[in-house]
Amino acid sequence: MIATGLRLCSADPVDPIMPPRTVTDHPAGPEPRADDLLAWYDRHRRVLPWRALAGEVPDPYRVWLSEVMLQQTTIAAVKPYFERFLTRFPDIFALAEAPEEAVMATWAGLGYYSRARNLHACAKAVAAAGGRFPDTAEGLRKLPGIGAYTAGAIAAIAFDRAEAAVDGNVERVLSRAYAVEAPLPGSRPEIRRLTQALVPDERPGDFAQALMDLGATICTPKRPACALCPWMLPCRARALGTQEAFPRKIKVAKGALHRGAAFVAIRSGDEAVLLRTREPEGLLGNMAEPPGSAWEPDYDVAGALLDAPLDARWKRLPGLVRHGFTHFPLELTVFAARVALSTPAPAGMRFTPRSALDEEPLPGLMRKVLAHAFDPKPEPEKKPRGRPKKEPPSMPLLAAMEAPVSMPDPEPRPRIRAVPKPQPKPAPMPPPDVDDLLEGEVELSTAPVRARSSARRPGSVRKR
Repeated sequence: MIATGLRLCSADPVDPIMPPRTVTDHPAGPEPRADDLLAWYDRHRRVLPWRALAGEVPDPYRVWLSEVMLQQTTIAAVKPYFERFLTRFPDIFALAEAPEEAVMATWAGLGYYSRARNLHACAKAVAAAGGRFPDTAEGLRKLPGIGAYTAGAIAAIAFDRAEAAVDGNVERVLSRAYAVEAPLPGSRPEIRRLTQALVPDERPGDFAQALMDLGATICTPKRPACALCPWMLPCRARALGTQEAFPRKIKVAKGALHRGAAFVAIRSGDEAVLLRTREPEGLLGNMAEPPGSAWEPDYDVAGALLDAPLDARWKRLPGLVRHGFTHFPLELTVFAARVALSTPAPAGMRFTPRSALDEEPLPGLMRKVLAHAFDPKPEPEKKPRGRPKKEPPSMPLLAAMEAPVSMPDPEPRPRIRAVPKPQPKPAPMPPPDVDDLLEGEVELSTAPVRARSSARRPGSVRKR
């Protein structure tokens, strides 16, 4: 069992009096095995442009180039830049002989531009040594821009040395496998020691790439697929049900929001854009940019025209260009102006035709500034927080509809059978005056008078 002095997480609250548990006093269980990981890797290894296929000998130049590009950058972002670099600089000598401006222009958009300068310096050093990289981690660390992780990765993958290559994916896998409570970055030396103890003597390069693939595809930061992991049983964080709580990290507060202004002068006639080169030292050193102001938390945009590079009819464009650096977020207000074809460039600046902008070492931020200048977009409306209120459905406008045809309302059906209303009986008519009906003398009959009722029986006589 591997003994360390790292604290482990516990399901119970930490007792301030009793010391925290460590790897040595954690309940015994199976240890992660390199053989299990390599068996998984043989079935599920990723196919990447810089990775040698099974049975092939890795190219140190491609391994080195990919490892430098992948520092703090995703694989999806690196793939097109890797292919572009190989097309323009197919070997270490082509890269060493290229001017720095060409290297920076090819790198532009990938970020962390000090890597490109160190890459160029390292290529010159290797080319001066005959074009062969050192085959040990110790020798590789002497080259410009190669630290502990990059040296271990190149030594293991390119030269099959039993070296640990610990990147962010590996830190996550190992911190979960051993439930390391110590937060990053302080726990990195111990995580590296744990990784080194697992590196096998055979296939150390495949082991290094297997750990990277495991962290990128299975042991992901959120919702890890533990049921598919070859180290599911020995994983101590999974046994405690706290996989997503690792690795522990100290929250670092982001810097204050910085603001500034950028000025895009477009020359009429050839659509050339005014550019300058930033100072070698500092952020985005030696990169191209449209001239602008300093970036400060309390920058006042109202006085931005005092920082304009030349006299012109500057127009403030709607919206902002936002960008996030490692230590602070940035908002730039963009001003644009058209100048005459005969306008000279100020000292230390140059006009670059729009068709040649791809050859300039423009970082991603400045490419966003130029895109905004040529196609300004207003600031998007902020969506209100919380659950949106449900609006009643809108009724169609009667004015936009044809006049409805008036129809009589149908008579409602009676709930019970209708009873006919009683009809009033007609008033009885007065009997006619006998004297008016008879003429002459009246003879009185002595015969009995029959009843006028229609209901009498035949032959019956009503008595008077």
